[in-house]
Amino acid sequence: MKDEILSYREMCNKIHLNTIQRGMNFHIKKGISVILMSVRPGAPYDDEIDMVKNLLIYEGHDVPKSKQNPEPKKIDQPIWTDNGTLTENGKFVKAVEDYKKGLISPEKILVFEKLNSGIWSEKGLFSLINYETRISNSRKVIKFILEPVDEHIEIPKGKDVEEHNRLIPTGVKIAVWKRDKGTCVLCDSTKNLHYDHDLPFSKGGSSITEKNVRILCAKCNLKKHDKIE
Repeated sequence: MKDEILSYREMCNKIHLNTIQRGMNFHIKKGISVILMSVRPGAPYDDEIDMVKNLLIYEGHDVPKSKQNPEPKKIDQPIWTDNGTLTENGKFVKAVEDYKKGLISPEKILVFEKLNSGIWSEKGLFSLINYETRISNSRKVIKFILEPVDEHIEIPKGKDVEEHNRLIPTGVKIAVWKRDKGTCVLCDSTKNLHYDHDLPFSKGGSSITEKNVRILCAKCNLKKHDKIE
């Protein structure tokens, strides 16, 4: 469910895996790709949220650090491995190119955002619609462009992922988490937490101010539905 607050273990459980070892995961399970993103200061990649266009801009990943590549940040982000197979970057690039050729529909990607150590937020399902190659610090980096979609995707074992069409900025989420002390504002529960619009988005409530966003547990959230309290 979008804007659900999750521990790392809960995030893995959402897609029925014991662990998620990479930030980019093309078809981590049948028909499901997963991206882990972060716009926090000091994050290893320069991910962005375009609040005007309502897009995610996700940076591709570097070559693994090794004796041969001791400074990955000085090397172009790769599309191919030394063995001639596609990297995760390459798999996502190919999906965009196949979509542009009309061969496939846009790749659907479930996105989780890191808010703090061990704390994640599910951002929902996005379509991978484009990519760009940019120059950053004298090397080539890949920027993937994703837009939110308004549909459902079924995860194996019958779990659904809910979509959204308005992003809550990371800064708002972090401020609300601190203000509400990581608990439901109605019952003080610390389980099954979500970011909730005080005035529902469907009734004109804003996502871009912490004044209209709060933390609710799933039970209190279900009681509320779309009613204005």
